[in-house]
Amino acid sequence: MADTMGHSATTTRNKSVVIAFCLLAVAPQIFELIWSIGTIFGWGAGRGPATVLISHATALLAGAPGALLRAVGGDTKQASSDVLLALIYSYPLFAVAILTVFMTIRSAQDYVGGIVLMALALFALWASSDLQGMRGFSFGAGTAPRMFGGLLVALGAGIALTGLLTDGPAMAHYSWRGPLFVMVSIVFFALAIRPLGVVVTAFVSFLIAAIGTHETRWIEAVIVGACLTLGCALLFPYVLGLPMPMFPRFLVQ
Repeated sequence: MADTMGHSATTTRNKSVVIAFCLLAVAPQIFELIWSIGTIFGWGAGRGPATVLISHATALLAGAPGALLRAVGGDTKQASSDVLLALIYSYPLFAVAILTVFMTIRSAQDYVGGIVLMALALFALWASSDLQGMRGFSFGAGTAPRMFGGLLVALGAGIALTGLLTDGPAMAHYSWRGPLFVMVSIVFFALAIRPLGVVVTAFVSFLIAAIGTHETRWIEAVIVGACLTLGCALLFPYVLGLPMPMFPRFLVQ
């Protein structure tokens, strides 16, 4: 009975980790999709949501396998950025997620931490994939990012292997509320700075970030947000000389 219950608990934990890895594997695609929603309202430039969704779905389901087959056949044609993202970043993490189903994780913190480091390194390798590499003894712009990315992949794999071979702590409780609302405030600032201006965007971004904790006292938060907004309104245009819009576009017009 104890063995059965222990096996069931391990399986449940593994399923949670597998789902988390699958979400991590498509995190850049999801982020671009969320970012592209702003283009509907004229916030920022880039591809629209439909284009992003179709491009990434095609790359994951057809483009990446096709590029692998062409590479095996000797075709060295450069693949698109979406296909490279699937090949370099998403597919390895999906493979890790599948293997995790059959593994016994003895130290969840080490294993998950190692895989997250590998994910960061793989993303860096994809981001630097269009940079020139090393030619002879001459370093290119992509040499250092790829070198450090490869070392970080190896380091992450070693940490993850430690989580499989040695006993260690389980995953500690982690609150996602703080990082989530800080990330939302950053994305809002990036999307809204041009149409809404510094004054509105900075103040609202601060209030969004303040939602990330239950300890926020809103009277103090509003006062601090107003002071920081005033500081930004003086810092960017007058001290740094940056040509940033101060007020919403519809008010200026």
